[in-house]
Amino acid sequence: MPSIFLVGFMASGKSEVSRVLAKRLNMPCVDLDSVIEEQTGMSIASLFEQEGQAGFRLRERAVLRDVCDGEAQVVATGGGTPCQSELLEMMQGAGIVVNLATELPTALARVGAQRASRPLLSQSETEIETLYRLRAPIYRRANISVSTEGKRPEAVARDVEYALSNALPKSGSNGCVVALGERSYPVHTEYGCLETLADSIASRLPQVRRIGLVSDDNVGALYGASLRDSLEASGYEVVTSTVVPGEKSKNLEVFGALANEMISGGLDRSSAIVALGGGVVGDLAGFLAASLYRGIPIVQVPTTLLAMTDSSVGGKTGINSELGKNLIGAFWQPTLVWSDPTTLQTLPQRERRAAFGELVKYALLDAGLWDTVESLAPVLGAEELEASEELGDLVRGCANVKAAIVSADERESGLRATLNLGHTVGHAIELHAGFGNVLHGEAVALGLLATCRVSNRLGLCDAELEARVAAILEIAGLDTDLDAWMRPEVLERMKVDKKRTGSSVRFIALTQPGDVRLHEIELSEIIGLLLTN
Repeated sequence: MPSIFLVGFMASGKSEVSRVLAKRLNMPCVDLDSVIEEQTGMSIASLFEQEGQAGFRLRERAVLRDVCDGEAQVVATGGGTPCQSELLEMMQGAGIVVNLATELPTALARVGAQRASRPLLSQSETEIETLYRLRAPIYRRANISVSTEGKRPEAVARDVEYALSNALPKSGSNGCVVALGERSYPVHTEYGCLETLADSIASRLPQVRRIGLVSDDNVGALYGASLRDSLEASGYEVVTSTVVPGEKSKNLEVFGALANEMISGGLDRSSAIVALGGGVVGDLAGFLAASLYRGIPIVQVPTTLLAMTDSSVGGKTGINSELGKNLIGAFWQPTLVWSDPTTLQTLPQRERRAAFGELVKYALLDAGLWDTVESLAPVLGAEELEASEELGDLVRGCANVKAAIVSADERESGLRATLNLGHTVGHAIELHAGFGNVLHGEAVALGLLATCRVSNRLGLCDAELEARVAAILEIAGLDTDLDAWMRPEVLERMKVDKKRTGSSVRFIALTQPGDVRLHEIELSEIIGLLLTN
């Protein structure tokens, strides 16, 4: 086991959890703040007062470097440690970084009367909230995020141990873990890893002997035969089925036919489904796995940029109704997500461009991704796509953000709703145009512009944000003519949004890249703000 670095906001329990975790793993434990206090003979608060934050960070960097060069151990870091990018990279190079995800009210309640002894918590409530919002996306860049809400340190340490047991080799560089206790699973991204999928399935699902391989006609023709051969060479019986590409396959009729094929092919409760394809295949096959025999394992093997960075992670599965998108479905977490960016080289140009809408969404959720997304805009919009480590890093970065959010809020009670950024209006455009006529990512791109406009008219962000987002979308070749879609008959489609409650909806608003807010708002008000000149 490599070193394990615990990060998180102040009062997330890093010191206590590190001691419990170290005992469970039979590893040494070190607390960076305690080491600094021992070296200086001063409290952290006194050091901040005497040397300022800059001086303290220099000491912290030196101590962390020594820790990274030493033996493997469990390390409790300071709240600001990972906020220095070079220190986060140092920790990820030396081991696995685990974020103890804690909501701000919980952190403040834990500190209580001791706030005065913590320099950065002695500020005003507004300043503390600003600091929390700035740091939260940085913490989510950890390899693993584990929620601490409603848990004692022993329970948090147990969940961290579950997550660590699901970390694959080289997880610090090639993937992350969705931390959901005993249902934790790895998200692995690596060029060429499709060739080793059978071995990973065998290690994670030793009871499985029969696999249902679900794909669409296009992806099946490209990768289906080789994957089937690989699985069969490893001793699996494989039942293969393909569907017509596109959203039109996400319906009850196709779902029923697919279920009958799998049952008649011999799949039973000890079998598993492998979803090879984009978001449509992942959603459809995932819902199939959730339904067959009341639930069998699903392995997600995304082959599109949109699926790799978003839809394959998090367990949302489902099909469409005539009345709306994804209105029939279930939460059913995969056992494994296995992404090979090599498959992106056969992805049609329009599909790559459409996926860029979701990539910009992640850059708005985590400002640290913005520069990479911006630099890849012309690459993803080009006719040919070249393999690059930068692209692999971006896929991992987006998946990391989603994994962290899902780990903290599996069923979308709060934080996970932020992943719907741009989707309220985006889904309305997609539904009005007819599934497949406007691709999901294309609609989300327009929805992001609508979000910027509504957020500005609510007084939450500057007007320049819409132009900034439009500029990066245009580089990738996406439609940014939002006004052409701002018609009452299009916006009326928001009334079948699955996030609607009565006449209102939880709208995901923006203040700036990296800072999003849940805003309960009447649908009529959103429509009014969008239609106002």
